[in-house]
Amino acid sequence: MLKLAVDCRMIGSGGIGSYISEIIPHLLHDATCMLIGTHEQCMDFVRMDNEEFCFCDIKPFSAKELFSFPRDVLEKINACDAYYTPYCNIPAGITVPVFSTIHDVVFFDVPDLTSAAGRFVRRQFYKRAINASKVIFTVSNFSKERILHHLHCKKPLVITYNGVPKYLTTPFDVRPQKADEILFVGNIKKHKGLSTLLDAWKKARSQGLTSRLVIVGNADNFRTKDQKTAALLDEAKNAGDGSLVFTGRISNEELKALYARAKLLVQPSLYEGFGIPPLEAMTVGTPVIISDIPVFKEIYQAYPVTWFEAGNAESLAEKLLKADGKSVDITTVSTAFSYKKSAAIILKTIEEAL
Repeated sequence: MLKLAVDCRMIGSGGIGSYISEIIPHLLHDATCMLIGTHEQCMDFVRMDNEEFCFCDIKPFSAKELFSFPRDVLEKINACDAYYTPYCNIPAGITVPVFSTIHDVVFFDVPDLTSAAGRFVRRQFYKRAINASKVIFTVSNFSKERILHHLHCKKPLVITYNGVPKYLTTPFDVRPQKADEILFVGNIKKHKGLSTLLDAWKKARSQGLTSRLVIVGNADNFRTKDQKTAALLDEAKNAGDGSLVFTGRISNEELKALYARAKLLVQPSLYEGFGIPPLEAMTVGTPVIISDIPVFKEIYQAYPVTWFEAGNAESLAEKLLKADGKSVDITTVSTAFSYKKSAAIILKTIEEAL
């Protein structure tokens, strides 16, 4: 059986952490895995005969990772058949074949997200990952095309789509009652399109929309260089009428309840590598309104979604006013997006490459 060293150090770090948390249980069905990370990051997985645990608290993308990665950890990694990481950070000193992941290249496609120096550093990490890896995984055909465009990758690029997290597929003990709420799940970086949603929501409320806007996140932690978003957020928060709600940090079960309770989810992104909240919301029956960006057309074309013109607040306001909040049923749609399927692709690709 294949013995795979799996980097778990990104668990707890947003979407990438969720990706590896969902992939690992499926990898363990057909491979022996040595999980690399802290006890907290790996505690949910260490209970199977084909699991090993290797403690490592070295931060991803740190100087220690690049120049003084622990010798004992490297010895354990290099005793495996291969090393798999869900991102593009690769410790120095690994001698077994490496397989890494580039989820998107948003910092090149949306350059004002960071400085020129920031883009330069990220490009070096991406290039290093490409040079060190036998195969690069990514999460959509759109991301694959953009990686080829910006990084001129000569290594094989293999698609491993995101899927529905397990916690969303378990039945509710008591299903939450629907509320007059519009849900946004994501950060407020410019490419997430929150300013478009805030503008559209304000316009729709002036025309009779009663729905309050629920933003999953902590208001105190929402920092942005996008002055329009900041101004709209301040205006809504200062209204003091409870029409805008920040949830703060919440658990998966609390997020599941919010998805189920919402009248609808809006994903107004200008750019994504995949964009999973619409899939998650529809899994519990909540309708979604999403922007017509290329990756959403790739992922959600077969789903019962409502489209609006990306970046166009008038278009979105019109859709918000027309939304009826009726539940959607996606059980008949192809199960193209599952972590089980993606894990099988990862293992098959590694085995063939070895």
